[in-house]
Amino acid sequence: MNGGFKYRLLSFMLPGLKRWILFILIGIAFIVFGVFLLLGYHPIMVSGLFLHDLIQDATHVLPHRISGIIVITGGALVVIIAIARMTISVLGAYLPDDRESIPDVLFRRQLLGRGPKVVVIGGGTGLSTLLKGIKNYTNNITAIVTVGDDGGSSGRLRQELGVLPPGDIRNCITALADEEKLVTELFRYRFHSGQGLEGHSFGNLFLTAIYEITHGDMVQAVKVAGRILNSRGQVVPSTLTSIALVAQMKDGRLIKGESQISASGGQIEKLSIEPLADSTPEAIIAIAEADLIIIGPGSLYTSVIPNLLISKIVKAIQNAHARKIYVCNVMTQPGETMDYTAADHIEAILSHAGVEKSEANKLIQTVVVNSELPTVDDSSLCKPVSLDEEKIHAMGIAVVSKPLLNRQPVSEQNYQHDSNKLAQYIMLEIYKDKKPRSLTNIDYLAAEPETVISMKN
Repeated sequence: MNGGFKYRLLSFMLPGLKRWILFILIGIAFIVFGVFLLLGYHPIMVSGLFLHDLIQDATHVLPHRISGIIVITGGALVVIIAIARMTISVLGAYLPDDRESIPDVLFRRQLLGRGPKVVVIGGGTGLSTLLKGIKNYTNNITAIVTVGDDGGSSGRLRQELGVLPPGDIRNCITALADEEKLVTELFRYRFHSGQGLEGHSFGNLFLTAIYEITHGDMVQAVKVAGRILNSRGQVVPSTLTSIALVAQMKDGRLIKGESQISASGGQIEKLSIEPLADSTPEAIIAIAEADLIIIGPGSLYTSVIPNLLISKIVKAIQNAHARKIYVCNVMTQPGETMDYTAADHIEAILSHAGVEKSEANKLIQTVVVNSELPTVDDSSLCKPVSLDEEKIHAMGIAVVSKPLLNRQPVSEQNYQHDSNKLAQYIMLEIYKDKKPRSLTNIDYLAAEPETVISMKN
């Protein structure tokens, strides 16, 4: 019975019936209004007199000032509740169901906005790995990215359309994205078929399209893409010049192009860029204003060193008052750093940056080396980077060795840092050493939920 009544009641609210119900109610209202007029009573005047008498009687119970406060408070509560419900409804349409509570999101973002200014210099997957962790401690991040890639989707777009290779830039933008979900997956999507599309990344095509729309302004194109993904920081190309990497090999070969260098199988003696390039102003400004500068991780010769072949960037790092850290790779890389130790990595950086070993700490003050060595087969070309601490200390550089390994290999026998471990150690230990040991924003961001509640209170 109740179910049938409920069904009939809801049926009156179906589209098409509601308008006729409204007309019926309007008609009844007119009939009542006419009856009052026929009997000599004006409905508006009668209603006004009734309301006046009601208010007058109420003032005998409560003074008019108290009554006014009660009415104002009631009205304010209605407005506040309505605004709160409306805000929740609007945000609910844009935020996922598994989101944090809105106050927690606002509180966290407020702290991230006051976080230290961090500049990370490099390229490839190593840079994006670090950015995924660093973005949990600050929104003031600038990723300075190399633009020497000439292989894969980036190489094709560079050759066919004359655009700066977008691959490393796209990886950094998605790594800094506030929500690494559908939009981020879309930017990473790579077409597996289609004439002209096969092998291309959607993110690369998207950046190229914005590049064309902004009349060839890659810096502006990157800013637009960052806003779309709500990135926690900015990505800046190290140069706007279309550069090519040139490697002088120890066996006398001269190899041009990043993809060719990585596949050469030899040992690199010296790397250079053609043509000579100037830095982007945004990169120099970010370095000058930084609290912390991190070089690496990433492929030594094809991701890290190309940025340091631009003299203005090197001078800006040397003149900066920031803490300067180099994050050494976990594994050696075939075609680039076979049999390299941590000291060999640093010496290669200093040599190509044109910095004497006696002044090494102007470019690198601390080197971070992973101490948790992965297990690899003897036949593997990738080997863990060994630490020769005394040799590094002789250059005036502090050494930090910590277990920072991601136990899941990115490819067969090839391991990387754990982004969260690496970022947490850098921000909580190395950077914080120069700060007072009192409770800071960084403490909150690494705290347990119970501690967070006490901080907020």
